[in-house]
Amino acid sequence: MALRKRPQARKPAKISKASSSTKKRKPVKVAKPTPARNKRSDGLTPRQKEILKLVSQGNTNRDIARRLAISVRTVEVHRFNLMRRLKVRNVAQLLRQALQQGFLPKNFAFR
Repeated sequence: MALRKRPQARKPAKISKASSSTKKRKPVKVAKPTPARNKRSDGLTPRQKEILKLVSQGNTNRDIARRLAISVRTVEVHRFNLMRRLKVRNVAQLLRQALQQGFLPKNFAFR
């Protein structure tokens, strides 16, 4: 059985200071942040406004789903997104915040 020779480790190439300082580096391009396309920072989507109006009238998720011909889960997701956008945790806070920000008319309870 013949013994194999071990490969010798390569020595790193020496870089002279003169050659490295004369090279020009290309400027790094920084990507610009892209604006969110589907998010509206100015207000709510038409569907969210519709859900909010129905919630303010005291409808349950099931009632809203039946009325709009969508699933209950879809209503829950719209409601969750409304609450997240307005930074609230329950329906009372949702309605209060919607009133303050002008998403509901001042006399919404009397309609």
